[in-house]
Amino acid sequence: MSSPDSIVVANGLTKVFKDFWQRPKVTAVNGIDFEIKRGRIFGLLGPNGSGKSTTIKMLLGLLHPTAGELTVFGQDTSNVANKSRVGYLPEESYLYPHLSAPETLDFYGRLFDLDRATRKLRTAQLLDMVGLNDIGHRTLGEFSKGMARRVGLAQALINDPELIILDEPTSGLDPLGTRQVKDLIIALARRGKTILLSSHLLSDVEDVCDEIVILFNGKVCARGLVDDLLKEQSQVRFTVPNLSPKQVQDALARLRDICADDPVVDHPQRNLEQFFLSAVRDAQQTGVTQTGARASEHLADFLSTESDT
Repeated sequence: MSSPDSIVVANGLTKVFKDFWQRPKVTAVNGIDFEIKRGRIFGLLGPNGSGKSTTIKMLLGLLHPTAGELTVFGQDTSNVANKSRVGYLPEESYLYPHLSAPETLDFYGRLFDLDRATRKLRTAQLLDMVGLNDIGHRTLGEFSKGMARRVGLAQALINDPELIILDEPTSGLDPLGTRQVKDLIIALARRGKTILLSSHLLSDVEDVCDEIVILFNGKVCARGLVDDLLKEQSQVRFTVPNLSPKQVQDALARLRDICADDPVVDHPQRNLEQFFLSAVRDAQQTGVTQTGARASEHLADFLSTESDT
């Protein structure tokens, strides 16, 4: 039984593709169950051919389940009225190359029947949020893949959706843009947005997702909270201030009396992403004018509907 906070609920969800004579050909999704609650960041993972894309297409109402139940906002996915409450960034952003970024966002705003003033305001805020307001006059055909990806993310938010489905959202982005998108995803969840994230970049998933489901051959092979799944219960780590060599040796001697094996001693290490971001931020302090997408660390105002706390 789903709770009132459940945005997406799948029970026994199955999709079988048939051939021309209606004979079962491929069972792409095979009886999966999952639930996504409001304000959560949910990761849908799996190798190629595991059923992720088919599941997303069923969520969007582009495919109909063969069996089982799938609801979004408590309604069947065929409910057209609910489409305005969903934002979607596909794996490949199909954008018109001869339009500029503002023209593209205005086009998508028209699809949601937004009035002209609202479209103009949201377009300006979103372009500022994704760091493209300085180069918005250029056509998308001139954009790099990463810059086009930023436009794709902006179009997924133009309707201020309650459920945001992101398929490989950091594809083509540099490390700085990747970090910004991950921070944006976290900020959106804090404001009550519900996010379904599908990605092969597991480090991105680990950084932002609250819980995950891993699919294999159309079935769920693992599920749970990210912290619970990744925690090494068989080991314990101590973090202490820097010690003198003698203090280290004294501590090791005491630990040897307790442990069967010698403990490992090393220094904490930043990952490459942290080092890269630090180096780029230092370079930005020089005041050099950037020719591409710039850094931005805030949400569009119209998306800020709830408190950060």
